[in-house]
Amino acid sequence: SSNRPLWGACLFISAVDMGDMSFTFTELQKAVGLSVKQFFNLMRKMDENVDTISPKVNSALTRLEKKYEVSLALYQRFVKTCTKIYAVPDEVKRQELLQSNWILFLLAKGTVLQMEDDLVIAFQLLLCVLEFCSKRCPSTLLQPLYKSAISTTVQSPPTRTSRRNKAKPRPPEVDVQLLETLCKESDCSVDEVKNVYQSSFSAFLDSMNLAQELPDQAWVETLSKKYEELYHKNKDIDARLFLNDDETLSQGKVDTTIVEMTPRKSPSGEESVLIPPQTPIRAAMYSIQQLRGELTSASDQPSANLIVYFKNCTVDPTEDITRRVEHLGQIFPQKFAEAVGQRCEGLGKERFTLGVQLYYKVMESMLKSEEKRLSVQNFSKLLNNATFHTSLLACALEVVMATYVGSSLKNGNEHGNETDLCFPWILNVFQLHAFDFYKVIESFIKAEPTLKHNMIEHLGRCEQQIMESIAWKADSPLFELLRQSREEGPGEQAEPPATLNQPLQHNHTAADLYLSPQRPSRRVPAAEVDIPAVPSSQPPVPSTKQHKSNSLSLFYKKLYRMAYLRLKMLFSHLLTSHPELEHIIWTLLQHTLQNEYELMKDRHLDQLMMCAMYAICKVKNVDLRFKTIVTAYKELPNTNQEIFKRVLIREGQYDSIIVFYNLVFMQRLKTNILQYSSPRPPPLSPIPHIPRSPYKYPSSPLRVPGGNVYISPLKSSRMTPAAMTPRSRILVSIGESFGTSDKFQKINQMVSSTDWSLKRRLEGDSTPKPLKRLRFDVDGQDEADGSKSSGESTLIQKLAEMSSARSRMQEQKLKEETEKEDPEP
Repeated sequence: SSNRPLWGACLFISAVDMGDMSFTFTELQKAVGLSVKQFFNLMRKMDENVDTISPKVNSALTRLEKKYEVSLALYQRFVKTCTKIYAVPDEVKRQELLQSNWILFLLAKGTVLQMEDDLVIAFQLLLCVLEFCSKRCPSTLLQPLYKSAISTTVQSPPTRTSRRNKAKPRPPEVDVQLLETLCKESDCSVDEVKNVYQSSFSAFLDSMNLAQELPDQAWVETLSKKYEELYHKNKDIDARLFLNDDETLSQGKVDTTIVEMTPRKSPSGEESVLIPPQTPIRAAMYSIQQLRGELTSASDQPSANLIVYFKNCTVDPTEDITRRVEHLGQIFPQKFAEAVGQRCEGLGKERFTLGVQLYYKVMESMLKSEEKRLSVQNFSKLLNNATFHTSLLACALEVVMATYVGSSLKNGNEHGNETDLCFPWILNVFQLHAFDFYKVIESFIKAEPTLKHNMIEHLGRCEQQIMESIAWKADSPLFELLRQSREEGPGEQAEPPATLNQPLQHNHTAADLYLSPQRPSRRVPAAEVDIPAVPSSQPPVPSTKQHKSNSLSLFYKKLYRMAYLRLKMLFSHLLTSHPELEHIIWTLLQHTLQNEYELMKDRHLDQLMMCAMYAICKVKNVDLRFKTIVTAYKELPNTNQEIFKRVLIREGQYDSIIVFYNLVFMQRLKTNILQYSSPRPPPLSPIPHIPRSPYKYPSSPLRVPGGNVYISPLKSSRMTPAAMTPRSRILVSIGESFGTSDKFQKINQMVSSTDWSLKRRLEGDSTPKPLKRLRFDVDGQDEADGSKSSGESTLIQKLAEMSSARSRMQEQKLKEETEKEDPEP
């Protein structure tokens, strides 16, 4: 019996790999006696220790885990909401009500939604179910708020006649007043929920042919049987067991309580109020509410200012822009419905409208910024560039889609679920190259100051995904640019290594990148223009010899810096005892990206990074195995085991990273690798200058671990060193002798330690006392409240410090006066 969980895990792995699941996930849990969390933890440990989890199994586990988390969040909200709706003193009757409501919701969700792990749409559907059930419930069982919210006009809906002239009960129409009450309590958009009701839920009710009276136990059993069929078809989690607090769905200790009970003051500051718990649903609703609020004044049509910009163009782009938006407005809802559910096209239209509003808003902000920078108003080339418009609209829609995903936001990947709405789903919808999309990200963030921090991070992560893999797909325009760059000769490299240690400038605009020269091939006289998602009426203009591509140069600058940071992170896990190897490994990786970029085609940056690390260790006789590298790699953020388990070997053939190294990487770079073991190795590439991310807030204070202390970046002083007073001079020491190195070490210990009493070691006290609360005196010293030093009272110590400071100031003043009277010859 002790090995039963392991046997169960092995059975699950085999069944998923073979595609032959003859049991459901819940049945397996019952057989082995593990909860969902326990089973997932066991699988992760098996993957770490035995490395037996295939990408297929990993994908199935991820899908199950996400569905469980969404179902748990929905059930928790369901219970809280039902407590507000129903007033049922009898516990048996209360359980029947909860059971009928919850099972009806599970059946509706499984029937209506193709993608059941969409938290927002599933919650909107839950509100539809609660509206439907509560208005059928006797008023005596309802709380006063919901009793008064129900309209009497919808209690007896009319019937309708079918083609066979048989009377058929029509599903009740939505009670707008009741639905508004439910939505207000949940901070949810009434219009969106009404859309879900009318487009999806009504059709579901029609197909169920539900009776009009209050559901009884027989009605509940009928629903339960229908859900049972759906559950066995999906072979996943039986969500009915939430009603029984079943141990298989036990969540154990949840982390949500940490963020739930944070008391905050009202904006007016009059009194302290408790903000409702930040559960996944409430967090998602709050983000959506913020987005919709910020776009309240925006229009889905060009503003008057934008129309002026359009009219100022040499070629008026208004017609093309309008036609493009209309065309993409037909494609987006269709693709959305294919991913989420066939009756969700209306929701797709609503989200597209929000995206268009944001698109026009950001476009206007960009043009105003360009006008201020260049003192021109004619942006004909940019505004007639179809790829720019498609990319900008795609970025706006990515912000909208990511906002609706909420706190469970996770980027997809090129090997992920095809119905995943996360990035890069939008690229596939608009048939947009990732390299073209990347050009707009930085300008978009700068032009939209209302973007929240988590959304800026999300767009930054999208850019990373593009640079590490998505831009390197075989059909990417990036390869054509690189080929043209190589044809121009060594002086026209994508980004010369000599510039790596120079700061990265973030002053590129969308115009710089989208109108960047494409450097045409000598064999093709016409310029390689971006393929528009919607054909433009403007004919292509032949070009002459052009300059270096700004978009390619900036791409490679960012790529090099990201690659070096990734390498440094992995290196710190594996080779701290061989610090001299870091620069050599980086040189090989940089050489590969610059000169052997074909190795990146349909592959991932991290694959080349791990191979470069293994190759250098091999020629330097350092014992480091691929298994060790992969184990450390799993610990890095934003990694996927498919990166090292499924690497392209040749067209249509994939294998592990070890096979890729032996058959491809080593064969291509063998001569270069062996040079690092010779007496005259190749020159080392410069280490990239690592700037502060443009997508973060450079002036934000950083919290010191272990205490309520924040450190802000040092601002440049307005005083020159000569103008500094003795008091200000003591705060800064640049290029001056401070003392022995052990003092620096003690200061570092003090700053990084969670026990701030380590500061006393600077004064020779070897027995630090725990600090209760930090108090800062006039000299910037800090000490614990009520503590004493060397037997002296606090008052005596303060007097001594003040006397000493006064003496130093007098001595410094006397010295300065002497220097003025007796200047040096």
